[in-house]
Amino acid sequence: MDLVPALDEPLKKVVGPATAKVMADHLDLHTVGDLLHHYPRRYAERGELTRLADLPLDEHATVVARVESARILKFNGGRGQRLEVTITDGSGRLQLVFFGRGIHKPHKDLLPGTRAMFAGKVSVFNRKMQLAHPAYELLRADGDEGVGEAVGNWAGALLPIYPATAKLESWKIAKSVDMVLPSAQEALDPLPPALRDGRALIPLPEALLKIHRPHSKADIAAARDRLKWDEAFVLQVALARRRFADAQLPAVARRPKAGGLLDAFDAKLPFTLTEGQEKVSKEIFDDLATEHPMHRLLQGEVGSGKTMVALRAMLAVVDAGGQAAMLAPTEVLAQQHHRSIVEMMGELAEGGMLGGADQATKVTLLTGSMGTAARRQALLDLVTGEAGIVIGTHALIEDKVQFHDLGLVVVDEQHRFGVEQRDALRGKGKQPPHLLVMTATPIPRTVAMTVFGDLETSVLDQLPAGRSPIASHVVPAQDKPHFLARAWERVREEVEKGHQAYVVCPRIGDDVDEPAGSKKGGKKSAEEKAEEAATAEKRPPLAVLEVAEQLARGPLQGLSVEVLHGRMQPDDKDAVMRRFAAGQTQVLVATTVIEVGVNVPNATAMVIMDADRFGVSQLHQLRGRVGRGSAPGLCLLVTDMPEASPARARLGAVASTLDGFELSRIDLEQRREGDVLGQAQSGVRSSLRMLTVIDDEEIIAAAREEAVQVVAADPGLERLPELRTALDALLDAEREQYLDKG
Repeated sequence: MDLVPALDEPLKKVVGPATAKVMADHLDLHTVGDLLHHYPRRYAERGELTRLADLPLDEHATVVARVESARILKFNGGRGQRLEVTITDGSGRLQLVFFGRGIHKPHKDLLPGTRAMFAGKVSVFNRKMQLAHPAYELLRADGDEGVGEAVGNWAGALLPIYPATAKLESWKIAKSVDMVLPSAQEALDPLPPALRDGRALIPLPEALLKIHRPHSKADIAAARDRLKWDEAFVLQVALARRRFADAQLPAVARRPKAGGLLDAFDAKLPFTLTEGQEKVSKEIFDDLATEHPMHRLLQGEVGSGKTMVALRAMLAVVDAGGQAAMLAPTEVLAQQHHRSIVEMMGELAEGGMLGGADQATKVTLLTGSMGTAARRQALLDLVTGEAGIVIGTHALIEDKVQFHDLGLVVVDEQHRFGVEQRDALRGKGKQPPHLLVMTATPIPRTVAMTVFGDLETSVLDQLPAGRSPIASHVVPAQDKPHFLARAWERVREEVEKGHQAYVVCPRIGDDVDEPAGSKKGGKKSAEEKAEEAATAEKRPPLAVLEVAEQLARGPLQGLSVEVLHGRMQPDDKDAVMRRFAAGQTQVLVATTVIEVGVNVPNATAMVIMDADRFGVSQLHQLRGRVGRGSAPGLCLLVTDMPEASPARARLGAVASTLDGFELSRIDLEQRREGDVLGQAQSGVRSSLRMLTVIDDEEIIAAAREEAVQVVAADPGLERLPELRTALDALLDAEREQYLDKG
């Protein structure tokens, strides 16, 4: 009896070194277990039996027939030969053709009078229907009953089609799977028996057999249900254990005090908070009042007032004797946050200064490009506790930076920061500080549960009163040049009404290598790559410096036009933003440095050049810079892409809705989720093979609930060794890092 290979057995011992090498290099499959989890992408059906008289052209058909004649013909001056077999089933005749070396076996098998089942794709050659190189199965002649059963079994078979590579076809993978399939019996079942029985899921060994060699569509459905649950549940247990471990850490409870800084701030607000802001603030204050660190993700629609919610949380911590740090991804954004927070707080931000209010604190800015004297003063403010609130870039993370008592870290635009940065800042507290992560890129609920699963989530989806709607339109510059001319007229009209405008371009244009319209958020699809290649051949992406010059000389002549991009000196950037915020500059031509957080309520129009070179969520972020005041906003998406292209469909989607959650769903559907668990960031193959984050929302939500219960009852998974083994396989060191990063 052959020994069944163990699941951790290297493939080269089972399928041979050559095949194993291709599997390792091209499919990242190394062990018997890896191959068992390489599931078919789809299944081809040999199809119902078809009468020869009714054969459809260009379709896969299966027929049962008798061989009438077989002959070998030579061609190419006798160098080549082919086997022609004529078959009949009484309703008609059909020719089978076999070429080259492939003729020997059929020549021996398909003798006149033999009955067999044939399957293949029907084609036409010399005006005759034929099957080239069909698969066939000989039928025994002992009584029609046996034949009937064999016909039924063979014709009904579902042929697995595997994700393959040019070097290893699907049918060769199928043969290798046959060799390892007996090992499925050894598969450890990670699901607790009560969960499996409660949800009527089949055992894992059975699921593996049915996914690879199904007898029916019901087999495939049962196997998929089971395997999806494995993926969702093991991942959610990993995240639940992270949350549980975080909850065991000690933290100082920070409760706002009556009559303190927060009350004074609320009393001077010229507006009332939205219902959503009130609700989310309560969730945050409840977390801050506990003696373990808050880990909360605050996702808010563009312009929903996240900064206000974060500021109130920071003030509550200052009230409780701690300090709060806000980490921003760029200097422009750090300066912007500092400016707007100081403005919102007024005399409450003038702690220790003449004219400062009694409860006032100091709001300090710390960035990498500050002068030595200003930097020294900022560092002193932090270590003495003089500054209750500090806003900064990565400079906050440096070793030299020390806090008096860091109580809260607010991370803006989480996707720009890595795990090391988040941890370095958290490590600056005497005890772990509370953590509030903010993102203006709305994330579908299931992705939040999967990618940010170690954080509790709050959502702000209401816009504050006084926000104006934004009209968005696609401008097809290539097809309709007069539309582009009209776009510049619209910009002029907005400026004449006393408003301002942004023009966004993918490149700077100072000839240093730079990415074209950096497309954040996931890997590009093959369609996007093809599309970009086509565009790249036409012309390079438009650049800020060139476009600004053309506009100032042409359609926007006479208006004050300035540029802003990431390679300018920090002081120059700040000066440009100040002039634009003060209304001295009418049109700002910029790269995506204005993508997040920039708040100029008087800016009402935005023209995005080469809009097809930006991702969906990035376009939504950019658009959120207009319509921030009482006047309606206008966003024009300029593109050269043809109407039928996927890029135009993407732009159409952005133009058709202002709902960021809907757009993030569209974005995910287009990219799918191969990258959702950070393949690119962690270098590890995504663990999601069967589960699709977009379609399996119910399974992910249910798996999260089950995982929380399991971890609460048995944090070390002592009673579930199989689940612990599955977790170890999922969470090698790199994945653990990635999950920590979110």
